Amino acid sequence: MVELSINLRILASLLAKPDSNAREAVQELATHYAWLEPAARELEELSLEAWQAEHARLFIGDHPGAPCPPFESAYMAGHRDGPRQRALKDLYRRMGMIVDGANPADYLGTLLECAAHLKDDPQLADQYWSELWDGHLSLWVPRFCRELRRSSGIVLYRVVAERLCELFPELRMAMPAVA
Repeated sequence: MVELSINLRILASLLAKPDSNAREAVQELATHYAWLEPAARELEELSLEAWQAEHARLFIGDHPGAPCPPFESAYMAGHRDGPRQRALKDLYRRMGMIVDGANPADYLGTLLECAAHLKDDPQLADQYWSELWDGHLSLWVPRFCRELRRSSGIVLYRVVAERLCELFPELRMAMPAVA
């Protein structure tokens, strides 16, 4: 369970907007996680501005402008905010989690952090895992993975998509490994 919670947190962090420390963070992670080595090598040659531009192109534009918005509401409701956000805020409240206002409740990074939190607390996981995983993540993340894999212009986001896909058994056979 600890390994899964670590991987969930790593994936959540890799979805964040890259800042001046991000390249070094990926390189450090790559020393422990071989799946990140191709991305770390590519990032050595890629400017921070180019990386940030790819991040913005993939994730930030208004849906449907961004090919891979990392927000449940974009996939489940076709727009941001609404009942999916409220349902997740209620789930976090029942779990005793406080979600800061920096990221929406339906942001994939927030959801992955929540899943990691559940994996760290088996009692909470018994109560809430199915609601989070089956009632939220599994409904849209497989599609997000496919779109991210297809749309990304850099290796980092393709390997993130691959690792996310590994969390969903129905996708494991459908996606070839990143070259």
